Amino acid sequence: MTTDHGDHAPAHPHHGEGGHPADPTLYRTPADAAAAPPEHLAYVVGFDRGAERPDALFTLDTDPASASYGTVVDIAELPTLGDELHHFGWNACSSALAHADHHSPERRYLLAPGLRSSRLHVFDTHPDPAHPRLVKTVAADELAAQAGYSRPHTLHCGPEGVFLSCLGSADGTDGPGGVALLDHETFDVLRAWETDRGPQQLAYDVWWHLNHDIAVTSEWGTPSMVEEGLDPELLLGRKYGHALHFWELGTGRHLQRADLGDEHQMVLELRPAHDPEATWGFAGVVVNVTDLSASVWLWHRDPAGGDFTVRKVITIPAEPAEPAGLPPALRPFGAVPPLVTDINLSVDDRWLYVSAWGTGELLQYDVSDPFHPRRTASARLGGITARTPHPAAPDTPLTGGPQMVELSRDGRRVYLTNSLYGSWDDQFYPDGIEPWLIKLDADPQTGGLAVDHRFFPHGAEFRGRRVHQTHLQGGDASSDSYCYR
Repeated sequence: MTTDHGDHAPAHPHHGEGGHPADPTLYRTPADAAAAPPEHLAYVVGFDRGAERPDALFTLDTDPASASYGTVVDIAELPTLGDELHHFGWNACSSALAHADHHSPERRYLLAPGLRSSRLHVFDTHPDPAHPRLVKTVAADELAAQAGYSRPHTLHCGPEGVFLSCLGSADGTDGPGGVALLDHETFDVLRAWETDRGPQQLAYDVWWHLNHDIAVTSEWGTPSMVEEGLDPELLLGRKYGHALHFWELGTGRHLQRADLGDEHQMVLELRPAHDPEATWGFAGVVVNVTDLSASVWLWHRDPAGGDFTVRKVITIPAEPAEPAGLPPALRPFGAVPPLVTDINLSVDDRWLYVSAWGTGELLQYDVSDPFHPRRTASARLGGITARTPHPAAPDTPLTGGPQMVELSRDGRRVYLTNSLYGSWDDQFYPDGIEPWLIKLDADPQTGGLAVDHRFFPHGAEFRGRRVHQTHLQGGDASSDSYCYR
């Protein structure tokens, strides 16, 4: 069942002269994206852990010259409860310039899946980008009936439709998870993308090397493995995901499973190179069960083609801590795990950002040589035991830690939020999560990070919701894939 809301049903925008899209935020090359005007708005999804008030899409002012800089300027609430908005994304990105089947590409709609409800919510940012409005809801039963999936997680505009990764099968509890394909313009569920899934059962992220007809997926767990929090038995039994999968993008045919080793539990975020000719990318791993370290892995393909190879290129160790200061789940270990839960790669493929949600640290690496990342800077904010405060409020310990990280197209601004997933928040931060969105300034030439003292929306500004992912007006480092150099 699909529901349209109000008078803002999805439209069909017109092409500009010469058949090219009129939308200037679809960029031919990564360099064009970086050179385009900076974002003046950020969009952030928030959820109510108690499911007593609706989840919402928040709009924030990111224009330093504005009187409302760093504040929430709009809230668009859902009509339902208990969705747990998590990841979300644009209906169109720069890859649409090469999609023959995407007839009218325009970066206009924000698609926000409910990770617990399996509903998909469509927000229209036109005519006023500062005030998006809900225009459509795709029901859970449509996703289950048409694609055989539930618990939608991550989405990207791609060839043949919008790719929507899902953790569960139609019953909402078990697997296999996979990728549903949605219509580019109506957002109706078309089908499951996979035609031959091979050994793949667990799902999480999906990305691709568009010009090479290669897709990549990662692994977390089925809904029953993740929805009530981290299961220690499953973790120590090495049952969570620990592999990458490579596919033929155009056919949905499984090509290769690359196992990172079952001690490396929960292979989550994928960040392929933005260079359309490259065949490498980074994947983040939450925890090594042998020593509580976290890691980042590089996948790459031999220039002559053939199989992909994976190798660990970054290891972040756990930090010793007094058991009395740890949540119950960590007291037996006497240490704080980094818990790498997000990574992000700059549009020029120069800088990699790694969120250590457990220790409360954002790390910056120079990856000019992706085989040998070089750590260049870090910033401490929050953390399970550290609770490092924001410089603008030095007497207020922060809860949570750097979790979702978003990076502007020009590489100068880094945005952080602090909630992972409601039930997991409760395990690692049992005293509660007070929401915050923090901005750091980065130097895209030499590296380095500095917290922006003026930009610190937090607490009551988010009306009782925890905040998860951020996307930026005009696109950002995690929104787009490019087809041209």
